[in-house]
Amino acid sequence: MGATCSRKRDMVAEEPIVQRSSYGYCKSGSTKWLGMTFVRSCRDIQLGTRQCPSLMDLCLQTICRDIHRYTTFSKLPRDISQQIFDELVRSERLTDASFEAFRGCALEDMNLGEYLGVNDNWMDVVSSQGSSLLSLDVSGSDITDSGLSCLKECTNLEALNFNFCDHISDSGLKNMKGFSNLRSLSFRRNNAITSEGMSVFASLTNMVKLDLERCLRIHGGLVHLKGLNKLESLSIKWCNCIKDSDMEHLSGLTNLKSLQISCSQVTDNGITYLKGLHKLTLLNLEGCPITSASLNTLTALGSLLYLNLSRCNLSTNGCESFSGLSSLKILNLSYSNITNASLACLKDLFNLESLNIESCKITNEGIVHLAGLSKLKRLELSDTEIGSSGLEHLSGLTNLESINLSFTKVSDMGMIKLSGLSSLTSLNLDLPRLTDTGLAALTSLTALTHLDLFGARITDHGMSYLRNFKNLRLLEICGGHITDDGVKYIKDLSSLTLLNLSQNRSLTDKSLSIISGLTELVSLNVSNSRITSGGLQHLKSLKHLKSLSLECCKVTANDIRKLQSTHLPDLVSFRPY
Repeated sequence: MGATCSRKRDMVAEEPIVQRSSYGYCKSGSTKWLGMTFVRSCRDIQLGTRQCPSLMDLCLQTICRDIHRYTTFSKLPRDISQQIFDELVRSERLTDASFEAFRGCALEDMNLGEYLGVNDNWMDVVSSQGSSLLSLDVSGSDITDSGLSCLKECTNLEALNFNFCDHISDSGLKNMKGFSNLRSLSFRRNNAITSEGMSVFASLTNMVKLDLERCLRIHGGLVHLKGLNKLESLSIKWCNCIKDSDMEHLSGLTNLKSLQISCSQVTDNGITYLKGLHKLTLLNLEGCPITSASLNTLTALGSLLYLNLSRCNLSTNGCESFSGLSSLKILNLSYSNITNASLACLKDLFNLESLNIESCKITNEGIVHLAGLSKLKRLELSDTEIGSSGLEHLSGLTNLESINLSFTKVSDMGMIKLSGLSSLTSLNLDLPRLTDTGLAALTSLTALTHLDLFGARITDHGMSYLRNFKNLRLLEICGGHITDDGVKYIKDLSSLTLLNLSQNRSLTDKSLSIISGLTELVSLNVSNSRITSGGLQHLKSLKHLKSLSLECCKVTANDIRKLQSTHLPDLVSFRPY
């Protein structure tokens, strides 16, 4: 499909936790608008409505605009200083000089994850918040062990986030010994932390959440967690150093509710140490070399709601133990070796709400076993061997809200079998066999908010059926058969926030004129088209736009930057860049 079509197929299925900042931290900050994960909920700045901003909003905007005039905010009430700080971070106006103005302000939350320029020089101002500081996020920064030592005065810290801070080592961890109130700690992707340095964790007895994802030198360090009886969430995903012997140290953590050990070396033997974790509701074993034999152990986990066995060595033999996991609501079996016969073992999972069998050896004969899962809301069938006739077994699943059929053998005939599922809000139909005829069969699904027709052969005539989907927020049609005449049919889809029309080479500046009325758009992709710099004027009305892709068009990065500086201040990601 080419690099310019902005098509992403997530090859690694993730757990359904509050939308993780799945785009990760990066020092460019270019994906900040997509959301950042803070380990402690911070106060969101309420910007008010665009039509009538509050007096506080106006004051904040004025202060941030004229920030160079102020040398200190320490005399202001703490909640006001906090709002000013948060707005400066949000608007990316915080600098070395303006940061100094917050010295001694007794701020509670300093969420600087991904913020450019954060280094040890900032930590003196951070430490000046003293015992008031409760949450600090400096992910993706250049903070070192020396900078971490500055936090000794912040004795009431409850949450620390040092994701992707690869200059922090065991030496820096020693400075955390006095943080007895710490409840949440995150050190994703750090190769300098070792099992020896983890000894400091033994003193953090109030720890509730610990994230050591992609820390590759912590084998043997889990022994220091044995006394953390309040620990509820532990992530050691992508730590391929973790072995069965490490799992033994988790057996006594009976308050654990979430455990993520994906892509480690843990085998069936290691899983046996989890038998006593009766409060466990989420278990992520993706990519671990476990087999169906582990299911016997997992049946003892009566509270288990989410189980990820993607990319594991499952086979039909032993899958009958699935019947003992009746509490499951979410099950991920993608990229495993399960077959049609394996699906027969799922028929007793009556509480199942989400099932992912992407890239499994499943045909129409296997889908019949899903017919009784009446609570099913989300179904991932992409890259399987199912065809249109298999979809008839889904007609009774009236609670289905989302189906992904991309890269299957489904054609227009299959759409007729979906037309009665009125609860559907999301459909992924990246199907080369899908044409205008199939789209016409879906017009009764008026609740749709997400419609992906990426590789479907939709023409201008088929575009006319889109007028029935008034609630659409996401639309992708990239099959290459759309012209300006077809785009006119989406001009009234006023709820659209993401629109991808890339690969349609006949689109011209006229399409941008039509799109200009979709003022709620946050992301727009019209790459590989005939758009020119002259057409950019039509985008001035898209004030919410944060991502714009016009690759392989007659548009330069400078053209987009000019538009950004004059009319689209919220635009943070664009191509060409």
